[in-house]
Amino acid sequence: MAGHSKKSTKKFEKNHLKDTIDKRKEFAKIKQRQQTKAKKRARNASDNARVSDEDGKSAISDSKREGTGQVDPFNKMSVDEFFQGGFELPEKKKEKLASNKKGIVQKLGKRKRYTVQTAEEGQSDSNSAVEERSVSSDEEPNSAGDMELDIHKGDLNALAEKDPEFYKYLKENDAELLGFEEDPDLAEVDELSEAEENLKKRRKKDKKSQKFEEEEEAEAGSGEGGSEVTIALVRKWKTAMSEQHSLRAMRQVVLAFRAAAYINSGDGKEHKYSIPSPEVYHELLLLALGHVLNVLAHHLPAKESITGRVRIATDSKKYRTLAPLLKSHASSAQCLLENLSDAPTIKLTLSSLVPLLPYLLSFKKVLRSLIKTTVNIWSDPSSTETVRITAFLLIRRLAVISDASLREAVLKTAYQGIVKGSRNTNTHTLAGINLMKNSATELWGLDSDIGYTTGFTYIRQLAVHLRTSITQPTKDSYKAIYNWQYTHSLDFWSRVLSTHCSPATTTKPQPSSPLQPLIYPLVQITLGALRLIPTPMYFPLRFHLTRSLLRLSRATNTYIPLGPSLLEVLTSPELSKPPKASTLKPLDFATALRAPKSYLRTRIYQDGLGAQLAELLAEFFGCWAKHIAFPELVIPPTVLLKRWLKAASTASHSSRPSSASASSNKAKKQQGGNRNAKVNASIALLLQKLDLNARWIEARRRTVTFGPGNRAAVETFLNEVPVADTPLGAFVVGMRKQQEERERVLKEGRRTDEQSRGERGRGERKGSVIDGDGEDEEVDEEGDEEVDDENEGGRSE
Repeated sequence: MAGHSKKSTKKFEKNHLKDTIDKRKEFAKIKQRQQTKAKKRARNASDNARVSDEDGKSAISDSKREGTGQVDPFNKMSVDEFFQGGFELPEKKKEKLASNKKGIVQKLGKRKRYTVQTAEEGQSDSNSAVEERSVSSDEEPNSAGDMELDIHKGDLNALAEKDPEFYKYLKENDAELLGFEEDPDLAEVDELSEAEENLKKRRKKDKKSQKFEEEEEAEAGSGEGGSEVTIALVRKWKTAMSEQHSLRAMRQVVLAFRAAAYINSGDGKEHKYSIPSPEVYHELLLLALGHVLNVLAHHLPAKESITGRVRIATDSKKYRTLAPLLKSHASSAQCLLENLSDAPTIKLTLSSLVPLLPYLLSFKKVLRSLIKTTVNIWSDPSSTETVRITAFLLIRRLAVISDASLREAVLKTAYQGIVKGSRNTNTHTLAGINLMKNSATELWGLDSDIGYTTGFTYIRQLAVHLRTSITQPTKDSYKAIYNWQYTHSLDFWSRVLSTHCSPATTTKPQPSSPLQPLIYPLVQITLGALRLIPTPMYFPLRFHLTRSLLRLSRATNTYIPLGPSLLEVLTSPELSKPPKASTLKPLDFATALRAPKSYLRTRIYQDGLGAQLAELLAEFFGCWAKHIAFPELVIPPTVLLKRWLKAASTASHSSRPSSASASSNKAKKQQGGNRNAKVNASIALLLQKLDLNARWIEARRRTVTFGPGNRAAVETFLNEVPVADTPLGAFVVGMRKQQEERERVLKEGRRTDEQSRGERGRGERKGSVIDGDGEDEEVDEEGDEEVDDENEGGRSE
């Protein structure tokens, strides 16, 4: 079949292709090195042969001169006599000696490194040849890299002649391959600025640039690591950049900014400038981060299309000259971000890099490093909200203007940042984690194809972890699933699919999103993780995953059977048996994955479970409050709720006790109900609302003229009626408002508590934090012990 690869070819590509390519590249490097050495040996041999020929010719000419009486006065001199006689040459020999010297140089054809010495240096023809050989031998160790560079340049020039289209593609997409020099002093920018200044001199005939250089040298002091930057010099650069858009001043600012960025790196590199004081450091940072882009935009304006694509003249000579400058500035900014801890400075640096991104699209290696650094700041729990938002704006801007490969790298790095930043979840970090998940959700809508591939890869990874935990159970295998990172990952993908697979976000030309096929595997994985260990200790985790599925069901109109998992909590001993009294504080279900051992079978835990269960059951049935099949949907849950409510509200006693003690013990064993009027009242209210909403739907579907086979009419039933107008919908809206008010009160109380702690003193606050961590560790150890005891029973159920 045409276009079909053989099985052996696919196997080779999977197992051996990468190693084969690496070996070929290594062999090509060795071959190139050997060719370079061979060329160098051949060139040295030819140079030596030419020098020996010249020596022979000079000897013959000397013998002829002796015969004609023209004797060279230096041939019979010793070295001591030569130096005693001074360095003056005979008058009649000067011109002839200089011409002989030029002739030898032209015959030898040395490289550009060779410097032609004038006749005034007082050396003979033979001495100049010997000096040539010594110079070439001294430069041989350093010329190997230059020779390889010349060969690489020659190969690329040949590529430009043979395949200009591919060479142009490399220029636009991977300019780093064509950049040969790192040019630490960025001399090409000087040449470009000199050319511009020469044009200005011809037109205006002034000498502003010369004055600028003289003043710059006078104002810059001399320090140990290079010239010291002063406030006056920074202001001079600022004036030149803002008024004249000087590339020379921008070059100096970039070099000084690099010294400032690497000031605490300890890499041992020497920089052209040194920063003597914090004031100079501050002024230099403001100048580099605020004015470099203005100069670039003046010389290389960026044009943005309606679709968001940015075009820059990357083929121009000016861009090629400024490319090292751009790389240096971006690398310095990245190093600065890695070492900064001040939130305003981090925000300023990130904001300055956002408009610089179009100029860096050709340098993918630099951008990938910048993506990692920015995502680390975005996912760092210690970062402030404004810093995180600014970092996300940079990430999103790069994802919008970049190509497919960089966009995929942005998505993968962002997801890894979410997983890394959600490791520790508590009251203080929960808001930042939700900010990360909500903001990153937008990235997967920029390119649906890349979003589907990355989503499929990571959802499959979650499925592999769950399958391994089920098929290969060990003592700690459940910990790979029951942790905050796995829970937040499932919640994040539910947010992504809820946002981009919702009927409200899809357009008419594209009725369904490419991410739609990911809903089914995500639901199956979440349901599997939800019931991995069905014990009361992990009911908080079950509630977290249930909320994720409720969001997905509500946004995509997908029915997910969450009723059985919620009713299983209702029929558990935690809610059906009498609790024991306790003085523990209420458990925060928003920041808890499991309940500590001390909370099990207590009144405070039972109240929390009852409130969470009533809310989730109302939310689940509220998703289908307008559906035409609602009365049939609630029949099984209604029957179960009525039976549970009857059993929980009544108590049976033994009728014929044999003795007083025996009767009391038997009555305690046979006594039913949970003796919790608060929980029972909430379930009874929910049952009443379900029954009322079922009657409301039955009254409206009596007037319909279509049957169940008409799917379009079934889908549009009561489509124009808001959910809040239904009896159950109004009940759910009221519950949400009560929950929001409760969270607001808790947040204010928490804020007041933190302020009171801050007034007591920093040392006392640190002590309280340490004590709290120790208590949590003890609770976790107790929970681990109980989970180990209950794992087998929970899995068998």
